[in-house]
Amino acid sequence: MGSILGVIFHFIGGFASGSFYIPFKKVKGWAWESYWIIGGLFSWLIVPPLAAYLTIPDFGSIISSTDFSVLKWTYIMGVLWGIGGLTYGLGVRYLGVSLGSSIILGLCSIFGSIIPSIYYDFFPQAGKDTITDLFSQRWGQWVLLGLLVCVIGIIICGKAGAMKDKDLAGNTKGANQEFKLGLGLLVAIISGVLSACFSFGIEAGSSMSATANTAWQAAHPGEGEFLYRNNVVYVVLLWGGLTTNLIWCMILNARNKTFKDYTNKQTPLAKNYLFSAIAGTTWFLQFFFYGMGESRLGNGASSWILHMAFIILVANAWGLALNEWKGVSRKTKTTIIVGILVILASVLVVGRGNYLKEKEKEKTAINRI
Repeated sequence: MGSILGVIFHFIGGFASGSFYIPFKKVKGWAWESYWIIGGLFSWLIVPPLAAYLTIPDFGSIISSTDFSVLKWTYIMGVLWGIGGLTYGLGVRYLGVSLGSSIILGLCSIFGSIIPSIYYDFFPQAGKDTITDLFSQRWGQWVLLGLLVCVIGIIICGKAGAMKDKDLAGNTKGANQEFKLGLGLLVAIISGVLSACFSFGIEAGSSMSATANTAWQAAHPGEGEFLYRNNVVYVVLLWGGLTTNLIWCMILNARNKTFKDYTNKQTPLAKNYLFSAIAGTTWFLQFFFYGMGESRLGNGASSWILHMAFIILVANAWGLALNEWKGVSRKTKTTIIVGILVILASVLVVGRGNYLKEKEKEKTAINRI
């Protein structure tokens, strides 16, 4: 049952992340940097401590009592992830929601799932999956197979993007007039690599989540892992994301002379602030539900792969719904649909791995009795 709930939580988180950019499309008359940072203030500054306050008693004391080196590395990973998140917005801008998300999050999935597992092979910690576990255990082999299938799906989606670029060459009626394959791919690669730092940030701040988990279990004996334990980590981690994005957006506001956007009465100010706030809050919800899914599946490669795969699926579904593939050939549309189906298959494969892992844990527990 734990695995099923974990998959459901990851799907909800993936839906939130894959959908967050949609409200931004309702913002009128603002430059990208203006609506991006307003949404970001909700994603990284306003909603995280509110979520922590509602779910973790005295979360501020946990942060204040944490070793400075833990806070430092959690924050630094947040800064690097912030660069990835910043370029994510540009990648979606130049490639579209479906293709941009597929490439960025695919790379993020690969790096975010494999690198921590390699790290824990050299610096073992209880409850952490190592790369040796993934290769030697049957459940781990299923997880790695799921990752491979996901990569294949990403490659197919990338191929569809190249076909789209060719189809729309010279066609001014394409759905995305800002579509730029070369620039978009460069930005997407940078974003995909750095976005994986969010996974590393969770690992860096794991002592805070462990403290929250211990306190909760002491107050609720026998009820298992604390669903919201990661919310305290997000407060520090997302400060790093805020730092990066705030600096860059302020630079763009100054360079493009777009500070006036925030008070320009020629634009629908109330709606712009509202939709930016909705987008930012929706983006944070991915982390909220990722933490819940992780508490059921464990902080390992499988959680990260499932989360990324669900985001890719939802983002591609939105891309099709928003006619981002309008004006392309039937072959191109078929290719992107095949890519989506392959990524869906990867979710099922990883889910099989998680099921086997849970069964193995149950068998071990019985043998100990």
